[in-house]
Amino acid sequence: MAAPESRMAKCVFCEIVAGRLPSHRVLDDPEFLGFLDERPVFKGHVLVVPRIHCDNLLDLPASLHAGILGRAQRLARALGPALGAEGTFVALNDRVSQSVPHLHLHVIPRRKKDGLRGFFWPRMKYESDDERAEIAARIAVAYAETSEN
Repeated sequence: MAAPESRMAKCVFCEIVAGRLPSHRVLDDPEFLGFLDERPVFKGHVLVVPRIHCDNLLDLPASLHAGILGRAQRLARALGPALGAEGTFVALNDRVSQSVPHLHLHVIPRRKKDGLRGFFWPRMKYESDDERAEIAARIAVAYAETSEN
């Protein structure tokens, strides 16, 4: 069930989808948007959100189930050539620990011995907005060059 209009008006991700808040987009299609997390676990940490507002996984229409996972798979494939990632961590917090009440899937680049353990997510910062933009551009190019299967 989609959220009432008043909740959507306060949703930071709906504002990003609408283009009223800035983001570093790496995928942008009719159903989903992917952009860099402002507080990444590792640089290149992408959030994939449905364009329609869904508070959580239970609200996601069945017609979008395969789409969100398909975008995550394509991003996971793109992070290798874009950033030299050896793998990915894909996660979805549903209600508990969900920092923004708009469904979002995390696709995080991983490397052996990168220090990530369990479910403790240390956060880092980009050196500058230029660095963030450059990383977003590399991921977007690699994503565009990756097939859906």
